[in-house]
Amino acid sequence: MKPKYQKAATLLAMLGLSAYLVIATPTPAHAMHIAEGYLPIEWAAFWWVIALPFFGLGLRSIDRITQAHPELKLLLALSGAFTFVLSALKIPSVNGSSSHPTGTGLGTILFGPLVMSVIGGLVLLFQAVLLAHGGLTTLGANAFSMAIVGPMVAYVVYNAIAKTGHQKIAVFMASMLEDLCTYLVTAVQLALAFPAVQGGFVAAFIKFVGVFAITQIPLAISEGLLTLLVWNWLQEYGQQELKILQLFQQRNNLNAKTSE
Repeated sequence: MKPKYQKAATLLAMLGLSAYLVIATPTPAHAMHIAEGYLPIEWAAFWWVIALPFFGLGLRSIDRITQAHPELKLLLALSGAFTFVLSALKIPSVNGSSSHPTGTGLGTILFGPLVMSVIGGLVLLFQAVLLAHGGLTTLGANAFSMAIVGPMVAYVVYNAIAKTGHQKIAVFMASMLEDLCTYLVTAVQLALAFPAVQGGFVAAFIKFVGVFAITQIPLAISEGLLTLLVWNWLQEYGQQELKILQLFQQRNNLNAKTSE
């Protein structure tokens, strides 16, 4: 194995061990991923309908990237592994729930939000099937919050701050805010499905946000720092892949401007 990939394998192995230790410990079933059967069928179907078009666009984006530069498949795999491991780290929260990082910031910074709609969706599918973390009927809702809205927030934040020349701050803020926004969207989804008897949607939203706030804020900060750590590693050991990716993105931007 090449030296630059040895450190990546070591990093993912350490994260994987941490994930196993957390997963192997019994935790309450009510987690941030909305559990199987928890949403009313009409809301579960609604979020599936909303999420599917993004998944289709993401497949096209991945196909375009891999056709043009097959050597970037390893970087795509790293983004997927990073997302899977981080989002599998369930941390017990209050009221019998649990919180976890999302891990979609890194892939968004590298490949954009559409690619992460596929990677994040597949991660959620595997977790639902293999770890009973989330569910199949609620997959659309979970994908919308973690694999669609979260990456979109990360993309906007990263590009806005990176333009000022503060790239490391951009990486940290993008990863932290996409994590927090994922949880805000989940709270919205639950509040829409289960409005409070007194206070309706607003009261329910405040209740669901309060369930996760205590653990999620420090988790979001930790995710930002960890994503920055991996980003620094890529800057040192993955310069060739990052350069290819940058040239591909510049070519796409140029083609988009030409078509306009």
